[in-house]
Order: sequence, then structure tokens, then C-alpha cells
Amino acid sequence: MKVYCYAKCTTCKKALKWLDEQGKEYELIDIKENHPDKEALKDAWQKSGLPLKRFFNTSGLLYREMGLKDKLASMSEEEQLELLASDGMLVKRPMIITEDTVLTGFKQAEWEQKL
Repeated sequence: MKVYCYAKCTTCKKALKWLDEQGKEYELIDIKENHPDKEALKDAWQKSGLPLKRFFNTSGLLYREMGLKDKLASMSEEEQLELLASDGMLVKRPMIITEDTVLTGFKQAEWEQKL
């Protein structure tokens, strides 16, 4: 299980605490330093069944600075994936990738069900 997190993110800290309490083993990846590339994001998105918008950190500073709320709708999926791959701070975190599941953000009930 790969867990993409940002060390200063309180939601990530809660998620890691929950994983540790559940005894889950995981590989921790700093999303700012080692963000997923376009292919990894495309694979995760396709595996997840989620809309691509769910992979964006919509509450992040960079998202707001770039005015992405208004721009995403007119962008192609390829353009959105390239944008996500350009900076880990645009990616919703934490993001968990397992063999058969991809989760974005920390919703404890969803994590309990899927992990």
C-alpha cells in the first residue's frame, strides 16, 4: 500500500495515525518531494472509478491561486492529468493506492470499508 502524504497536513497526520492504529503496513511517500507522475495518476484514476476532479486538492492554496475551480471544466482529461503531475500540492491528500483500491482524502468510514 502506497500512501502519498504531506508532512504538514493535519488530515494526513490523522490518516497515518488511523493506519497505525489498525496495524496497516504502508509505504509513506512525501507528495511534495515525490509526487506521482502522469502515468501513475492516470492508473490510479482509472482504478478508482472516481471523477478526475476528486484527485485535485480543491482547498489548497495553489489550486485557488491558479483559479482552477473555473478552468478545470474546460480542460481535457489529459491536460488535467498533466497539471496534477506538475505539482504534488495539487493532488488531494492523503492518497492511498493498493492493488485494487485508490482512496483520496481521509474519510474514516470509507477507509474502514475499503481497507
